[in-house]
Amino acid sequence: MKCIAIDNDAKSLEQIASYIENTPTLQLVAKFGKAPQAQAFLSNSKNDVDLAFVDTDLAEINGIDLVKTLIDAPLIIFASKDKERAYDAIKFGAVDFLLKPISFDDFKASVKRAEISYEDRQNRMMQQARSSTFECNGRFIFIKSEYKVMRINLDDIKFVESMREYVRFHVADGRPIMSLLTIKAVENYLPKEKFMRVHRSYIVNLDKIDVIERARIVFDNDTFIPISEQYKDRFQTFLDKNFAQ
Repeated sequence: MKCIAIDNDAKSLEQIASYIENTPTLQLVAKFGKAPQAQAFLSNSKNDVDLAFVDTDLAEINGIDLVKTLIDAPLIIFASKDKERAYDAIKFGAVDFLLKPISFDDFKASVKRAEISYEDRQNRMMQQARSSTFECNGRFIFIKSEYKVMRINLDDIKFVESMREYVRFHVADGRPIMSLLTIKAVENYLPKEKFMRVHRSYIVNLDKIDVIERARIVFDNDTFIPISEQYKDRFQTFLDKNFAQ
């Protein structure tokens, strides 16, 4: 599992990082001593994280409140010097709670629980995938999201983003909508005259493109969609057909 560690205390942070690096089933992808940097990292859909070790007593924001801000949170193991935090952590739905100072034996026991939760999550996703709903009639689509079937108007979609086993539909004037689908399935269903795959992880609504710079499509001035070499020629053909001479 890919992991990150978040802790204001430098010594505790290094200890958790060391424990992760000495556990064969875990891979440390980042560690943070400041909550805002960790929050930004976890909010970026490009960063693939399965498990986060989070100190509940962060200086800038409570660790539990930090995780609550995330749309797609990984599995969480909270840690604290205060054993009374354990109730809040488990109530929140964390995999486990570690009381500081943390022994390696306690750490390994928590990891075992995380591995079981991770396997259960993977099995649930596979079951959902077998019953995924995706219908398109040229004007709108129906997708299964969070145990509901939701309608999305095609004109509202800005771009579609691949996220591990999920895709995320970024829509105008609303929060992204997650669904257990592959980006290939989405590409096959969406109308080709309106949507184009420009990267292995992105499909864009051609009608929503306003700015292109340095081989990137820009949405809302701060979201940059790369145009990869694999799809560059097809996108250039689209530009040539619509370029004012």
